[in-house]
Amino acid sequence: MRFRVRHITRYKYSGRVSHCYNLANVVPRDTERQRCLKNRITVSPTPSVTHKRTDYFGNKCFHFEIQKPHTELVITADSEVQINDVDRMLDLDLGESYGHALESIASAHSRAALDAREFLLNSPMVEASAALAEYARPSFHADRSLRSCVHDLTKRIFTDFAYDPGFTTIATPLEDVLAHKRGVCQDFAHLQVGCLRALGIPAKYVSGYIETLPKPGEKKLVGADATHAWVAYFCPEEGWVEFDPTNNSIAGTQHIVTAFGRDYLDVTPVKGVIFGGGSMPILEVSVDVSRIEDS
Repeated sequence: MRFRVRHITRYKYSGRVSHCYNLANVVPRDTERQRCLKNRITVSPTPSVTHKRTDYFGNKCFHFEIQKPHTELVITADSEVQINDVDRMLDLDLGESYGHALESIASAHSRAALDAREFLLNSPMVEASAALAEYARPSFHADRSLRSCVHDLTKRIFTDFAYDPGFTTIATPLEDVLAHKRGVCQDFAHLQVGCLRALGIPAKYVSGYIETLPKPGEKKLVGADATHAWVAYFCPEEGWVEFDPTNNSIAGTQHIVTAFGRDYLDVTPVKGVIFGGGSMPILEVSVDVSRIEDS
């Protein structure tokens, strides 16, 4: 299945910005289940410097500098992506057990396993605490398939936590999310990453897009899609497997990956430094994910 994605980020400043330096993670990356066929990024005002590179995690980053005064910044990323759905929801009870996976992660010397161990470590926004381990532990049993354990944890987060855009900000501590059981997709992804790391399973934060479908008989609204976040965990026998705790699902054809990282700070869609701009800039984000029908 192919998708066309348009992601528009608009900053409106109360004062003049003299110049800025920015890094954008808005280019879909190539993974086992997807391939970025086309990508074009346009910036207004026109940047003085642009540079594309691959970062430490293999993400496709876009760096740009604007060195002239402006009061508005608009970044538009147009992409075309091919998704090959890997339906791993089947046979949840089959596959490597949680207990065997723990032993393999600790003893394996393959490049994949050694690289995965990095995602057991704490990161700036996710600390594998005893509280997270306590919350996750009922889902994990040594002789149960790891896939089934993670699926059960995903379902519990979906059931126990309320989606509440007004409760958290980027600075809300993970312990507050756990205590109040409220948040948004970013919070739920951080929560599940922390739970998995606390129980010895390497886990990544995944940033990307999700296609939203209108109700039967209704027309899809422009900008109705969204940036999204979910998780990927490592199983020595199966590689990286993605689950979405916000939607209680495995990541399938409607999930488009832009970047993998330890947490949100590694894969922020747009971040940078501005000089000037006044206080409280206005941020507007619009995402459209449309299917390209086969001819």
